[in-house]
Amino acid sequence: MTKCHVILKKDDFYYDDSTNSSLTIRTVRYRECQKNHAASVGGYAVDGCREFMSSGEEGTPDALTCAACGCHRNFHRREVETEVASDCSFPS
Repeated sequence: MTKCHVILKKDDFYYDDSTNSSLTIRTVRYRECQKNHAASVGGYAVDGCREFMSSGEEGTPDALTCAACGCHRNFHRREVETEVASDCSFPS
């Protein structure tokens, strides 16, 4: 039996594997800030923050604030990387 290594990238991906023996690893990253700072005047302007950097330790309120731009984590684009490693066999 040969091991397959499959990496799937998709937002809000859900994988339920109740019949096969597999390992699912999800990694969540927060990328560029998408907050529109000019919305109040009818324009569109972002601050250019490229990636979320937490201001504090995990579990504290500061963990949800970006150290680079000061925005809440929800303004940053969420990227979920799901890695599924499964046992599978290939025909000879």
